[in-house]
Amino acid sequence: MKVGFIGLGHMGAGMAMNLLKAGHELTIYNRTRSKARNLLDMGAHAAETVADACQGDAVFTMLADDLAVESVVYGDQGMLARLRKGAIHISASTISIALSERLTGDHAAATQRFIAAPVFGRPEMAERGHLFVVAAGAADAIERVGGLLEAVGQRTFVVSDEPKAANLVKLSGNFLIASVIESLGEALALVAKGGVDKRQYLDFLTSTLFSATVYKTYGDLIVQEKFEPAGFAVPLGHKDIRLVLAAGEELRVPMPLANILRDRLLNLLAHGQERLDWSALGGLPAQDAGAG
Repeated sequence: MKVGFIGLGHMGAGMAMNLLKAGHELTIYNRTRSKARNLLDMGAHAAETVADACQGDAVFTMLADDLAVESVVYGDQGMLARLRKGAIHISASTISIALSERLTGDHAAATQRFIAAPVFGRPEMAERGHLFVVAAGAADAIERVGGLLEAVGQRTFVVSDEPKAANLVKLSGNFLIASVIESLGEALALVAKGGVDKRQYLDFLTSTLFSATVYKTYGDLIVQEKFEPAGFAVPLGHKDIRLVLAAGEELRVPMPLANILRDRLLNLLAHGQERLDWSALGGLPAQDAGAG
């Protein structure tokens, strides 16, 4: 399939690479040209503008936030103006419910298709094509791009024919991950201050009741205090929790823990920790306990 890809950050670069490996004809666009070099060596075509990446059957966007997505979708040279009729915008970005609804309506008005397909997994999983994809949109559109989703992920979960549902699932999942990071950090700070070896404690946890990958991955980062380089930076985590709270406000679902997580992430930002991975959230309890 002839595909465009916009956004070659930590996650996007790995996803684009796997589309190439699967044999798709790929045109890539990124504001920072140097990030495209490896993909160009693998056979990708360089797009000089967003419009140049919109000449095929489908276009992925994998961008940081609502503003970044809006900047490539709207305007005379944006996706809405340049995608042909029937072409599909696959949004893998973690965006607000409101923007997802807006994109759904605007693409439909332009006789285009829109699918929300956010992903779960860290950059190393993106490189291996082992992401989990949560997709929502019209069934025929999802079926049409099924091979693309298979190329970037190990499994695709279709949750609804309304794209915004996939974005809600993604936001709820990131809320749960942040909750795990905070609770792990608190438990590790508690046992460490009580004289228990943190590594031994984590091995016990992840070998018994808490064997899920999220506990192993983030527990290891917290124990090692390995918060750089960031696979998912603190500002992105803070943004996602704010979007969770906005969704809760819209749906009238109180989320007191999300409020705490927002403030914990804001704490990191207030102390100039923008470059850290959001697993640094799990390091705050040790500092609070006077052990960090």
